[in-house]
Amino acid sequence: MSDKVSFWQDLMWRIEAAAFDATVGLLRLLPVDTASDMGAGLLKLLGPISPVQRVVGRNLDLAFPEKDAAWKAQISKAQWDNLGRTFAEIAMMDRITVANGRIVVENAERLEAIRTSGTPVVFISGHFANWEIMPSVINESGVICQMTYRAANNPYVDARWRKARERYGTQLFAPKGGDGAKELLAGMARGESVALMNDQKFNRGVSTPFFSRPVDTAPGPTRLAMRFGTVLQPMTVERTGAGRFKVTVCDPIEVVDTGRKSEDIDATVCLVSRFIEDAVRARPEEWFWVHKRWPNDAYRRTETPGHKN
Repeated sequence: MSDKVSFWQDLMWRIEAAAFDATVGLLRLLPVDTASDMGAGLLKLLGPISPVQRVVGRNLDLAFPEKDAAWKAQISKAQWDNLGRTFAEIAMMDRITVANGRIVVENAERLEAIRTSGTPVVFISGHFANWEIMPSVINESGVICQMTYRAANNPYVDARWRKARERYGTQLFAPKGGDGAKELLAGMARGESVALMNDQKFNRGVSTPFFSRPVDTAPGPTRLAMRFGTVLQPMTVERTGAGRFKVTVCDPIEVVDTGRKSEDIDATVCLVSRFIEDAVRARPEEWFWVHKRWPNDAYRRTETPGHKN
């Protein structure tokens, strides 16, 4: 921790960490299904009256201009249900496993082939259902993998998140940013796979179509796959119940290779964006609609009086 942190800032961080401990402690006293149901009920109550509800509505307008208001209201309500369940379930990920039957993996033989091949891959996914399920399944399969994460601003809470992830086997972390990129490169050089989410806004990323609108998409996973001569390995997560999931290990995405590096990166990132869109279209109620995925000007246009998407 920086020596420049004030006494009051440190005190606030410690209070937040204590609240975090109390919440997680309470949830872990409950059965998984009960905690999941509690999280769903709480966020279905609070989410629609929060300022974030406006972001959810505008995102749905941008993605599905052809859908009516009733459909969008249904998806909005369902995504709060899923998000509440996810937040509660993250506190007890060590109890949601393939071994105890709460996760079913389709094409699990692909993970076994990766584990035994000695060749690293770049796992990619999006914030589908409970997004912590993907690294959990990779860990349980025995594939050695670096997991990226966004460090919490509160260092005490960040340490607790890392410890919580270690409970279900995630021990190789690479924080997002310059240092994290170095860790990923070093890990792949050692033959370790990496896993990244590739569905959020990335300023100065590759412009790709997403629901027929341009978005900025991170090229990092594609660059890693290209550099190490490997594939992008997509995975999806679907919710089948409270604390229950189906994970699909999809067909790998081959990096486009025409010899024109910049164009090949752009073309491959477009394939990634298409994979994410297809997964969202299949189960829109389980995506992370609270994030501003499109450029700011797309949102400004939705505020123009009389504008139609």
